[in-house]
Amino acid sequence: MERLKSRAVRNLLIAFIALMAVFIVGTLGYRILGGAKYSWMDCFYMTFVTISTIGYEEIVDVRQYEYGRLFTVFIGISGIGVLGYVLSTFTAFMLESDLNVSLRRRKMLKKIAQLKDHYIVCGAGRVGSNVAHELAMTGRAFVIVDDDMNVIQHYLDNHPEQLYIHGDATDNDVLLASGISHAAGVFAVAHEDSSNLVISLSAKQLNPHLRVVARCHDMKNADKTRRVGADEIISPDYSGGLSLVSAMVRPNVMNFLDEMFKSDSKLRMEEIRIPDSLVNKSLSLLYRENQDCMVLAIQRQGAWQLNPSSDHVLQGNDVLMLMTTPEGRSRLEQLIHGIA
Repeated sequence: MERLKSRAVRNLLIAFIALMAVFIVGTLGYRILGGAKYSWMDCFYMTFVTISTIGYEEIVDVRQYEYGRLFTVFIGISGIGVLGYVLSTFTAFMLESDLNVSLRRRKMLKKIAQLKDHYIVCGAGRVGSNVAHELAMTGRAFVIVDDDMNVIQHYLDNHPEQLYIHGDATDNDVLLASGISHAAGVFAVAHEDSSNLVISLSAKQLNPHLRVVARCHDMKNADKTRRVGADEIISPDYSGGLSLVSAMVRPNVMNFLDEMFKSDSKLRMEEIRIPDSLVNKSLSLLYRENQDCMVLAIQRQGAWQLNPSSDHVLQGNDVLMLMTTPEGRSRLEQLIHGIA
């Protein structure tokens, strides 16, 4: 938005410079053609009435000069063209003004209010932008929140249709505007641990049922953040260290995971919780008309059952760990609801 406004201001400045150039050329030209008997004001006024097409009598009489009237034609055509450009540029500037920003904001807030079970990414920096990228790749609706419009704009440059809220995520009003009352989860990935702690606390107070995942630089702050409401604490430094070790001692596993997250096919590891309505039903029901997913394991009461067969009997609150695409996950969720 700021970039669009700066471009409109630049175009408006160019338009006014061009109009000023026409006035200068016209005034000088009429001064040369008319001579000293016409004042500078007469020459300027002659240029003005020519450009504005008011149609008064010729203030500067140029009929006795062979190219006098041709010069008037030139000034008229040039001036009218530049004046039209000024008006159109000024209109564009007005459209990019605060009035248009207000209209865009109202439209965006209306879209956010219609979201259900979406995610809120509090912080659009390097970590937050990667979180947003992964949510977008897997087809999940989300809203980004940041108090630095330049950071938001950097993300919008590549994702112009992204919903966002410009504000401090530690403010309850900002979280409410981002639709936290009907959100599925919040990512507290601001730069400071203290901010992520406050975001976690505020999010849980506003919606106790959502899931909060918080970023934590200093692991000494992890327990505090967890106590105020964060369901999961992630330290990029700690996780990065583990990834470095894995890259050394199990490189093929790391290559597989990297390829999975970077693949154009958007293949991902996903999890789906089985509702009570599917108790004692066979796992084969979930493969019906949905062949592009593979169940790798089932978590039941904290224990893992690897590589379950298609005739495996499901129990309430089982969690399926599967490999699939976003489209496959969506079809599987629709299939579960249809069976239920």
